[in-house]
Amino acid sequence: MMKAMILAAGKGERMLPLTKKTPKPLLEVAGVTLLERHLWRLADAGFDEVVINVSHLAEQIVSFCGDGSRWGLSISISRESAPLETAGGIAHALPLLGDQPFLVVNGDIFTDFPFEQLTHVTPIEAGAHLVLVGNPPHHPEGDFSVAAVTNNQGGQSAGVLSMVPGDDTTLTYSGIGVYSPQMFGQVPDGVCPLRPLLQMACAAGRVSGERHDGQWEDIGTPQRLDALNQLLSIRS
Repeated sequence: MMKAMILAAGKGERMLPLTKKTPKPLLEVAGVTLLERHLWRLADAGFDEVVINVSHLAEQIVSFCGDGSRWGLSISISRESAPLETAGGIAHALPLLGDQPFLVVNGDIFTDFPFEQLTHVTPIEAGAHLVLVGNPPHHPEGDFSVAAVTNNQGGQSAGVLSMVPGDDTTLTYSGIGVYSPQMFGQVPDGVCPLRPLLQMACAAGRVSGERHDGQWEDIGTPQRLDALNQLLSIRS
């Protein structure tokens, strides 16, 4: 079974003052932490092994997760003395992730994307398969340009993606993707962002994707967190 990794090491500086004493993945939406929601949904999707990277206020996350048994999961912790950014954190965790493609989920998103849909995805060699969403108001320029993207409800994926934002086909990376471990094999120890690796992989035709039109929120600021909680309280 494919392993999953939840990215949870960041300082959450845009979420201050909330993240001064609480790591961002442990902030609550509708009374449930973002991290716990991911863990339940990964378990429901059939995942049984999850790696979580930690740095900022790490012990809170370690204590919260335990061994993962309350979600029916086995949780391994990848510790970073200081946040290594996305690619650096993934590369650091490779000994725990193994040599097969793995799912990566940002710890600060709220979504109904069906993770089980990705369990049999095989990314292009040494590349990635990404879940894309429509551009949110805070990121109107998007991340990727594509010739066509089919709705994931049809079980089909888009063609190869390019990282050339700016036209009306541009979409935003959701923070959900399946990655080949070989993509991170040459990442040096230390801080390394994901974007340059994706740019190189896109240029080599090694990134595919699919569009998700369901619920997705990037919980990047206290205002967005408040707005989502208010929306969910109205719906309930």
